[in-house]
Amino acid sequence: MRIINPKDPLPIYAQLIEQFHDEIALGRLKPGDQLPTVRQLAVDLRITPTTVARAYAELEREGLIITQQGRGSFVSERPFQKSKASPAEILSVAKRALADTAAIGASPIELLQALRDLINVD
Repeated sequence: MRIINPKDPLPIYAQLIEQFHDEIALGRLKPGDQLPTVRQLAVDLRITPTTVARAYAELEREGLIITQQGRGSFVSERPFQKSKASPAEILSVAKRALADTAAIGASPIELLQALRDLINVD
């Protein structure tokens, strides 16, 4: 699941955050699921525990995870609010975004990266 790319210009902690966003949004991590400990994830990924702790702290500030002293970190019960828009409305917005992206000469991958960047800011 979590793969760190040292050549990626995105800092390692931000790569972790992005991957957790994706895993939660895709339903691979569900509300109540326990995350690996800071130490265990650091060992698994061969990075410092400080880096993992920084990612976890940001995820907690975003309300995506909850850390319970002595128990661990868990995906929050409502990590993402359900949309009031219909799937057709969301698809329509996505199609317009792709068309606008093509009109300015950018690729769909660039649009996807821009969306990820925006999501990470909020």
